[in-house]
Amino acid sequence: MSRTVHVIGAPMDYGADRRGVDMGPSAIRYADLADELAAADVDAVDAGDLLVPRAEERDPGDESAKFLPEIEDLCTRLADEVADAIDSGHTPLVLGGDHAVAIGSLAGTARDADVGTIWFDAHGDYNTPETSPSGNVHGMPLAAALGEGRFAAEEWANARGLREENIVYVGLRTLDESERDAIRDSDMTAYTMRDIDERGITAVVDDALDTATDGVDGIHVSFDVDWLDPDEAPGVGTPVRGGATYREAHAALETVAERDRADDILRSMDLVEVNPILDESNRTADIAAELAASALGKRIL
Repeated sequence: MSRTVHVIGAPMDYGADRRGVDMGPSAIRYADLADELAAADVDAVDAGDLLVPRAEERDPGDESAKFLPEIEDLCTRLADEVADAIDSGHTPLVLGGDHAVAIGSLAGTARDADVGTIWFDAHGDYNTPETSPSGNVHGMPLAAALGEGRFAAEEWANARGLREENIVYVGLRTLDESERDAIRDSDMTAYTMRDIDERGITAVVDDALDTATDGVDGIHVSFDVDWLDPDEAPGVGTPVRGGATYREAHAALETVAERDRADDILRSMDLVEVNPILDESNRTADIAAELAASALGKRIL
């Protein structure tokens, strides 16, 4: 085995209004994740799930950033798990849970290193408590990691070594107006679905990798399954038509794996927003497990 993957379940659904993504880690494991990783020629060590109290037992609190103390607790523990795994020479694979878990993934992987990230997502995830129309923190993880708005005072959320110029969106297709303005004014790079339509997925991901890896120690890949078209992956809480196809998703992550084989770039990854309640015969979790394997080196030949 050429790599040890440290699987961490983060069954958190504080970041979204719709319940169900807390069952995502179990659904992905049930979808033969272990076999998929073995087929990628990696040794998987499953650390189990972090303990997360049920949202129904807690008060959402501040409507501009719901459940923020609970999210802080989970993400602080997750950051420690991710950092410890990297220190042990392992590659953390975080199974969400809603996308707010990426605050912990990024804080852990960027604790003692300069990192970039590729963000496969239909959404920008760049709202702050001041701009969010919903107060749902799963729409804020990149803003939190960069210390935007109120998050400037939330040290637990800030990914110290995350470099804004090495953040690349791939496949955006829906943004709030405040996010659109903020992303345009930032040093981040954004490729929309139109870029993929015009240039093809592998060309876009190659360029994204060039930007994300420039001058850093490695990258974090954050993959929200709502990046895929809902016809491919129905088990998500915020579906948006016009997403990536099954084959485009595999090609994208196979391209990441190819660059990783050449340059050893992949520090960590998260897979988020699988909602079994909204799924059909565990289809979305099946795809998530397959895509994890593609990112970690599974090949057709």
